[in-house]
Amino acid sequence: MRAFIFVIFNKRDYIIQKNVMLEYIIIKNLKNEAGINMINFQVNPNLTYIIPPEKHSEQDIKSILEQHKEIRFVSLAGIDLAGNDTDEKIPISDFTKNIESYLNGQAIATDGSSVVLPGIATLNDGKVDLIPDADVVWFVDYNYEHIDMETGLPVGTLRIPSFLYHNGEAVCSRSVLKKSATYFEHKLMELFKNDESLCDEHGFDHDELKQINIIMATELEFWVNSPDETVSSQKLSISQGLKESYWKRTKGAVRTALEQVIMLLDLYGFQPEMGHKEVGGVKASISSTGDFHGIMEQLEVDWKYSDALQGADYEITARILIKEIFRMHGLEVSFTAKPLYGVAGSGEHTHVNAVAYLTNGKKVNLFAPKDFENEYLSRIGWGSLMGIMKNYQLINPFVSASNDAFQRLKPGFEAPTHAVASIGQDVKTPSRNRSVLLGLVRSLDNKYATRFELRSPNPHTNTYLCLSAIYQCMLDGINYAVSSNKTISQLEAEFIKPFGEEADYLEKDKLYRCEEDIFDNMTEDERDHLFGVPPATVYDSLKDFLSFDEGLEILCAGDVFSDKILSSYSHAMLDMWQMELMDRIIPSNIALLRKVVKLHNDSSSYDNDAWSDIESIKFSLAKNTDEHFCTFDSIKLAIKNKNLKDISRLQIKMNAAMEELRALYKDYSDNQV
Repeated sequence: MRAFIFVIFNKRDYIIQKNVMLEYIIIKNLKNEAGINMINFQVNPNLTYIIPPEKHSEQDIKSILEQHKEIRFVSLAGIDLAGNDTDEKIPISDFTKNIESYLNGQAIATDGSSVVLPGIATLNDGKVDLIPDADVVWFVDYNYEHIDMETGLPVGTLRIPSFLYHNGEAVCSRSVLKKSATYFEHKLMELFKNDESLCDEHGFDHDELKQINIIMATELEFWVNSPDETVSSQKLSISQGLKESYWKRTKGAVRTALEQVIMLLDLYGFQPEMGHKEVGGVKASISSTGDFHGIMEQLEVDWKYSDALQGADYEITARILIKEIFRMHGLEVSFTAKPLYGVAGSGEHTHVNAVAYLTNGKKVNLFAPKDFENEYLSRIGWGSLMGIMKNYQLINPFVSASNDAFQRLKPGFEAPTHAVASIGQDVKTPSRNRSVLLGLVRSLDNKYATRFELRSPNPHTNTYLCLSAIYQCMLDGINYAVSSNKTISQLEAEFIKPFGEEADYLEKDKLYRCEEDIFDNMTEDERDHLFGVPPATVYDSLKDFLSFDEGLEILCAGDVFSDKILSSYSHAMLDMWQMELMDRIIPSNIALLRKVVKLHNDSSSYDNDAWSDIESIKFSLAKNTDEHFCTFDSIKLAIKNKNLKDISRLQIKMNAAMEELRALYKDYSDNQV
């Protein structure tokens, strides 16, 4: 039984569709004050949101789909090397008819030109196969704008995380992480089997060890705003400095959307921990009808840890849900690392640790030492930390591989710039340093919570490849820590060694631990000297991959990263870097320069000198003369000639000039009355 009710209230048009039997309501064509179409809906706990791995038998799947007729489509979700997920609509009738083939790994073919796999899926050999992964949670993605006429419920698509295969070889981001997790866990099981002292250190016998899992979680930050409404960066910067947003109360549509996101994440099995306002944003304006507009806020959503591959799949699903829910409230979501110049960007702090599961059901955190009150980490923990920090140049290409990512990693915005870690002032004082790359997270009340927090990733970081590189580097450090036969105290002494002291594993002329604010207490030259010069461009980050030197053996161990995968990934990221420079960044900078105009009419020498400096930078960036070839065109020429080193050098020059121009023009504008 259905009824359609038309209501006019406060100049808004509502169409309410109600299925009385199922008590499901969806309101369509709702317009907010800005005239933006919205859809308001109730979170329905009676829908089926997931199919867990233990229900992936042919019989169980058919039974579930038979009971839930609203699930009309299936989509095989593979993840290419750029972190993009595939999506298609396979009718449920076709899926159930051929379910045995799907479950037995018989592939669905797609065109390789639709995914980022350069050098692998080529024009003359582009067929790529999608093969479902039966070992992880499958999600049901609902279209709340499309109501199923038979059930009165939103139409659902069963999204099945899948692997991409090319000529019988797995070539996707998910497959790399699966290999990495399997290899890490297998090698650690071997270490415990061959070294009883490791078992003693963690308080169990080898015979009690059932399995080892690597655990991860992310903190997902994002911006939400009212489309077609502009908030000045100056207002945002002032609000950030006054701390007007951080952890403050959410209001209006933002509050409702955030609450619904958390409720949905719980129904999808994420076990959400919290959602809150982040450091960025301004107070929204309120209209005479009580509605908020001029919304520009930064939010964060967190959920509990899970196994590596499952956790990365959760992140993809969370981004989809967040975008859809906020959009239905007339709000736009951006997961860009640095959507706005001069204010905080969005990070995605990534937490990792390793856990041993025993035959008696007990879990043991392998990073936590036996003597928790007097030691920071176990040998496994110290080895993991040393492996990450020594080899971060192998991890960073998967963390920061875009212009956007490098725009975020600037001093003054709680984003890390240099590869240095904090472990805490002492064992009883956990790390609270937000200026470092990596922090050791410890809770004196919860030994199990011991983990590392990598602060450099952003929401568009390919978490699958980032985690894979982290685990490979952790394993390299663990192998050193165990094979060296060093005690926990000796490993700690090596990690906290002063700059210039020789070490067996770590570099001599580098400082790996710092508890100071490296931005307020150090100059840029001091940071570069102590921690190493960080990459400034995509090319800087990826250049080591282009030579395939011996250092890449750490990534390739266990056949986790192949030369083919590293080459394809590098070329994809470098191509995207150049295309974005040519077609987005330079045109955007030119548009900004055209807005930098002379404002004074008097003969003030101060204003004349200031404008002369501004004009000089404008011309150097964008104006060709007989004597001078401008920076923008120099970059274009370097891109045309595929001179990657010159592109990188010129981009650094351009970025510095644009930053100086902004600062000079602000001072000049402020001087006009």
